[in-house]
Amino acid sequence: LDRFIPNRSAMDFDYAHFALMEGRKVEGKEQVSSSPSREAYNKQLAETMNLNRTRILAFRNKPQVPVKPYSASLLHQQPKSVKPQRRHIPQTSERTLDAPDLVDDFYLNLLDWGSANVLAIALDHTVYLWDASSGSTSELVTIDEEKGPVTSVNFALDGRNLAVGLNNSEVQIWDSEASRKLRTLKGHHSRVGSLAWNNHVLTTGGLDGQIIDNDVRIRSHVVGTYRGHSQEVCGLKWSGSGQHLASGGNDNVVHVWDRCSTTQWLHRLEEHTAAVKALAWCPFQSSLLATGGGGGDRTIKLWNNRTGACLNSIDTGSQVSSLLWSKNERELLSSHGFTQNQLTLWKYPSMVKMAELTGHTSRVLYMAQSPDGCTVASAAGDETLRFWNVFGVPDTAKKSAPKPVAEPFSHVNRIR
Repeated sequence: LDRFIPNRSAMDFDYAHFALMEGRKVEGKEQVSSSPSREAYNKQLAETMNLNRTRILAFRNKPQVPVKPYSASLLHQQPKSVKPQRRHIPQTSERTLDAPDLVDDFYLNLLDWGSANVLAIALDHTVYLWDASSGSTSELVTIDEEKGPVTSVNFALDGRNLAVGLNNSEVQIWDSEASRKLRTLKGHHSRVGSLAWNNHVLTTGGLDGQIIDNDVRIRSHVVGTYRGHSQEVCGLKWSGSGQHLASGGNDNVVHVWDRCSTTQWLHRLEEHTAAVKALAWCPFQSSLLATGGGGGDRTIKLWNNRTGACLNSIDTGSQVSSLLWSKNERELLSSHGFTQNQLTLWKYPSMVKMAELTGHTSRVLYMAQSPDGCTVASAAGDETLRFWNVFGVPDTAKKSAPKPVAEPFSHVNRIR
């Protein structure tokens, strides 16, 4: 038990002989001095030739050093060369329609895109429907001179019933598929420039500063009235849950109302310095509200609906007429007036500009988003309606093939 027997199979006898006879210094002899560079060279050479060994006898076999396969090293280095792909955002509109007699009024809302993929646009006294699936255009209604022009349009959630606000304070409900008027709602004292559906309740905002909830299922349709604006209500948006209503007015004020209480606002936001028409509830963060101010303000503000605190304020440099959140990405699209009359895409939450889409020659007044959330329609004072593929391609289109050929950008169709 007191003896150690070397393992001959684990020993290198040639190196052992060299180490004993030549590799060791002889006692009594002085070591020849060498320069630091010479010592470094010898050390590197010994490591390369595997000569940095001190033991002569070996008592156990050393495990073999695993050799990495060549493919593993390639897999380790591959991610460094892979670059993330960025979504291509076309800088020009994919289609342009002529929209003659479009009323150039910042406070109105004359464009909407329903869930049935039909777009409604009001041109003076007439409401037209454009079917995005077939590209066909039809006339829904022409309002009499004493009642018109049309001041607002908005589709119900079913994409079939269309609310039409008029200059004479009335609101008409139309079946867009049957081209039939269902009923007329009264309650305002002047033109109705903003509309917003919440299931069977249609909320209307007028020049009289009133906001009215109308239950279209019953004869006495007025079921609630919100009072807080001193001037025209030009923006209305219900939250995705249908619990909160945001209203913007020409008095530079934004109110947030709870559906259960129409007598007192939940928040009164007074930081804007111009009319607030652009309102947009965030689809991926329910407590986030975006608002945009007019020509004297030019800012986009982000609000926490729970506390009423302003989270961010961005100076856009021009009038903000409309805001749309992307349904697929964390992005916000804004439309503007003087001087570039552009659409601007912002990355949330950094609010860095991702793209600016130009083409309109007059201020952009209205925007609407397609049901799949990818295409945006914009209408401007230049009497054109442009379609932008700004939010990408829907998932169903990505899987289908072949990809349809886009129309030439110079092609212009007339709505009427």
